[in-house]
Amino acid sequence: MNDIHPAERPEEPRHVPVMLRRCLDLLAPALAGPGDPAAPGPVVVDATLGLGGHSEALLRAFPAARLVALDRDPAALELSARRLAPFGDRATLVHAVYDELPAVLARLGIPRVQGVLFDLGVSSMQLDEAERGFAYAQDAPLDMRMDQSTGISAAEVLNTYPPGELVRILRTYGEEKFARKIVEAVVRERAREPFTTSARLVELIRQALPQAAKRTGGNPAKRTFQALRIEVNGELAVLERAVPAAVAALGVGGRIAVLSYHSLEDRLVKQVFAAGAASTAPPGLPVVPERYQPRLKLLTRGAELPTEDEIAENRRAAPARLRAAERIREDVL
Repeated sequence: MNDIHPAERPEEPRHVPVMLRRCLDLLAPALAGPGDPAAPGPVVVDATLGLGGHSEALLRAFPAARLVALDRDPAALELSARRLAPFGDRATLVHAVYDELPAVLARLGIPRVQGVLFDLGVSSMQLDEAERGFAYAQDAPLDMRMDQSTGISAAEVLNTYPPGELVRILRTYGEEKFARKIVEAVVRERAREPFTTSARLVELIRQALPQAAKRTGGNPAKRTFQALRIEVNGELAVLERAVPAAVAALGVGGRIAVLSYHSLEDRLVKQVFAAGAASTAPPGLPVVPERYQPRLKLLTRGAELPTEDEIAENRRAAPARLRAAERIREDVL
């Protein structure tokens, strides 16, 4: 067992922020700062602070900006607080899940923000700390909670959920074609002995899948682990609330950028942005009233992908998909 506390480990060598330059470029027009030195600077939200790489870059790139950063993981907040300490009161770090953004901004007395960044999925620290149970490549307790102070673990999900519910989770959140085979094996094994560690689950999945399915697509446990992680942390339900709330928090001219890592997240972000960028006018109106006009302008054509150089520098960037939009009008009742 590694007895070094996470906050005592240097984060730089293992943490390369995904698509950093492109995120900064997309947010820059909204965060360049006020023309009047006496005016308040722009506020940017890092909704998924993690190890603070994107946040640090935002504060360096936009000297007039104030940062509000959220994370549900107390260990990540502790690490990032040290990293961002040189920026003093320009950085406000909050222990919160990103769908709590409206409440956080209200508490801070911030009516509108000029930028929002989401970097979804699992942080580098959560993957690298074996005891968190996110990585299928090493044996660890089956936990997968981003905030270990609350909620149920992946082991509890595996050991207590009805078979039909487990099949639904693996199919919906993991897009696992062999969900029923895996769940049948899980139910058989958990009756013999409850699941506690990841290695036993990985081995069970290997044995349950047909040979052909094990020859392609990387580690055969990948989809099951993704599905369990999403269920344990309520990720899609949280994201479904968080993205519209973040759009609503933007002032006119404000920008939002979202990094997704699997098709379910990306599809949800795409739907929110597309709805905001569409006219809601009934067909046939000769003049479209303002209340029906788009609230958003899309800044990316589809989802942008990392470059080969970025993937070479940081293999965890490979599945990333980046979408961005600009708020172009206020809601009109």
